[in-house]
Amino acid sequence: MVCVKQAIDVSQLKADTSTGRLVTAGVPRKISDFDKNALEEAVRLKEKLGGEVVTLTASAEDAKTSIREALAMGADKGYFVYDEALLGSDTLAVSTALAGAVRKIGDFDLILCGEASVDGFSAQVGPRLAELLNVPIVTYAKKVALEGETVTVERVLEDRYETVKCKTPAVVTVTKQINDPRIPSLMAIMKASKKEIVNWKLSDIDVAPEKVGEAGWGVKIVDVFAPKVERKRIAIEGENPADIAEKLARALIQEGVVGR
Repeated sequence: MVCVKQAIDVSQLKADTSTGRLVTAGVPRKISDFDKNALEEAVRLKEKLGGEVVTLTASAEDAKTSIREALAMGADKGYFVYDEALLGSDTLAVSTALAGAVRKIGDFDLILCGEASVDGFSAQVGPRLAELLNVPIVTYAKKVALEGETVTVERVLEDRYETVKCKTPAVVTVTKQINDPRIPSLMAIMKASKKEIVNWKLSDIDVAPEKVGEAGWGVKIVDVFAPKVERKRIAIEGENPADIAEKLARALIQEGVVGR
């Protein structure tokens, strides 16, 4: 299984200059970049070992375009939990819905997620999902190998690499270093239109509405805004480049940007 989020295209985001608030209305949506890496890795595992790749999406908005794109990339089937009650859900609420869907789908070997979403970037959905399902979690994978009931993962951490093994079923979150996602061919896009998308409401997966949305929050977001940044507009002049460089160095030291 691959968890796929239809995320805000952050490259298209703008801020209201008067309030500092981000303007999300009308901003295009797309598959979260890291989720494409997770999907590509799942498809490569299928091509090597056989089996089936299914995607799983939970959203309060119509995400079928993104799901069709995932099917064109090589997934065999898409599961879509589409319910208005999911509006305003945080990572805990979304993970609760995803876990309910996984339980309904049944047996699985591996759930792949992006390390984080491009819009929220909390990196919490994968670990929360694993906790709710009571299965092992391995994060920040740059390489995944599956052999029998054992998954071997090479992890990228800030100061080192790790190689971790665990038994399946398990959840693994992947980094962008793991692969380069394929661009679907025209034939693959045409075939994707015939692949099945299973639509569920929360009631279909035995998840109560009060477990999602704002009622299901584990973390309350108090405010989101773009901080106002003002330049000091200091011009440094001198008789020659060496003089200007010395004055610049002194100014940077005085501002605490660099040390002596």
